Amino acid sequence: MNRRFLALPVLLTTALLGACANPPAAAPPADSLARIKQTQTLRLGFREDAKPFSYKGADGAPAGYSVELCKRVAGSLQSQLQLNKLDVQWIPVTATTRVPSVKDGTVDLECGSTSRTLGREQQVDFSNTIWVEGASFVSKSSAPIARAPDLNGKRVAVIPGTTTDRVLRGLSDRGIAPVFVTVKTHTEGIAAVRDGRAEAYATDRLILVGEVLGGPAGETLRLSDEYLSMETYSLMMRRDPDMRLAVNRALSEIYRSGEITRVFRQSFPSGAVPSPLIEAVYVLNALPE
Repeated sequence: MNRRFLALPVLLTTALLGACANPPAAAPPADSLARIKQTQTLRLGFREDAKPFSYKGADGAPAGYSVELCKRVAGSLQSQLQLNKLDVQWIPVTATTRVPSVKDGTVDLECGSTSRTLGREQQVDFSNTIWVEGASFVSKSSAPIARAPDLNGKRVAVIPGTTTDRVLRGLSDRGIAPVFVTVKTHTEGIAAVRDGRAEAYATDRLILVGEVLGGPAGETLRLSDEYLSMETYSLMMRRDPDMRLAVNRALSEIYRSGEITRVFRQSFPSGAVPSPLIEAVYVLNALPE
């Protein structure tokens, strides 16, 4: 008999015994809370340029309204999971990588300026509302664009795949057809207006307010008074009802206790106050136990 065939059972037996002797390492739990409890680590995603919601501060650390909320959510999760300690890791994400990073478990919770949409809900979970915002646009002060119809035929910078991108493309139904200039970040969008590659940059209005009031290009920019859309912001996480409940429990406590007032004052310029719409967000989402 051919020796190769005689040797085959021996090789198979050896391989099987080797597999039994060296079982694969246990995979981390698929359940988000179980993984957080097992590793005592919470991975928070943040944006580096979505001021005033989520950005890299002057000291290099994450800062902003959503970041401050997530810090308090982290404290609540530590208490809910009865952990002596919880290591918080901050992971930068972009408009392009934020959803994939949540889906594949790179981050447990995204603390940015993400609009809640039905399309995104097919892929990920969202917390209760943390903010209500709308899209608008900036242009050069020397060549201001005031209204949406004035965008027709103009070069408008936008981050592709965002809700603002979809809103701008929907303007064609009103006979408004901008010429799209693709950018990757808010910083690049503002720069495109400053250097003339684009005549306007469109994104969420409060982010633009942060650039006009606090950014280095503020004096050279004009912010339109017109809203292109109205959207709700939420914290984003993997599809996990237990994790969503834990995060919403934390947010409800922040709203009920009045801690949200401290978060607001810490995140926005002195003298700023929540609009009646934002006050309603806090009241409506201060859910009882």
